[in-house]
Amino acid sequence: MIIPLDKLLLSTAKTLLPRYEYFAYSVLKNRVKRVLKPTIANKYVFILSAPLCGSTLLHEILSTSSNVSFNNNWGTREGQKLPTTRKLMFNDIDRWDENIDFNWTMIKQEWRKYWDITKPVLLEKSPPNLVRAKQIEKVFEPSYFIILMRNPYAQCEGLMRRKGVSAKAAAELVIGRMKLQQANLISLQNLMLLRYEDLCDETEAVKKRLVDFLPELGDLNTAKRYKSHNVLNEELPITNLNTLKIASLSQSDLQSINSVFASEIELLSFFGYSLAA
Repeated sequence: MIIPLDKLLLSTAKTLLPRYEYFAYSVLKNRVKRVLKPTIANKYVFILSAPLCGSTLLHEILSTSSNVSFNNNWGTREGQKLPTTRKLMFNDIDRWDENIDFNWTMIKQEWRKYWDITKPVLLEKSPPNLVRAKQIEKVFEPSYFIILMRNPYAQCEGLMRRKGVSAKAAAELVIGRMKLQQANLISLQNLMLLRYEDLCDETEAVKKRLVDFLPELGDLNTAKRYKSHNVLNEELPITNLNTLKIASLSQSDLQSINSVFASEIELLSFFGYSLAA
């Protein structure tokens, strides 16, 4: 029986590098590239986003550039879930605990094995990074941050539907993470603020902003269909799903959410949002 070349290469890579599991072939290929291609200066780009804010969609869009390497293209595309970092960053820990820090030097060393470092932009997206952005900034030089926000009511709907939390608990989670993002905007150096709504509704203008921020992204393709998980469970072009999500909130849900949001009007306004009736 003849074994297809791709399966043979994957099997060989897994044998040589078993700890990298199904990423073994990518890691092995990256090692070869580093020998054959000259070393270049890299920019580390982090999408800082709470869950359910469109970060997977943004990651897919940025990954269309030939100058971008991502460390994970499986599922939600998070570096925290990679085979050699998930025990430290993902499994059996409270990854949202701001008092827990990680060995970022070791994580950087591991992530660089998954990245194709012959490309100028190295992309990473793990939601809990937003609570540790200052530590990340110290280790990954130079760091660039895209702070992604989304309508807080749409966030609440996603948390209620996918995590099974109450409307009030969802609102409290959203406010807590908005405060973290506000702190990141104030303290980080190289950053841009991006809203999901603008990404979807003003795509060309946002594309220009992204290229102004990172000139290496000049060949972004925003005209394809994307696989990122969404409320419709479909591959879609860039589509604003906020109206659909918010419409599913009951009047009782809105009242519970507003009982939390009403005392945070200034924070909502900071990001361009307001109380919904």
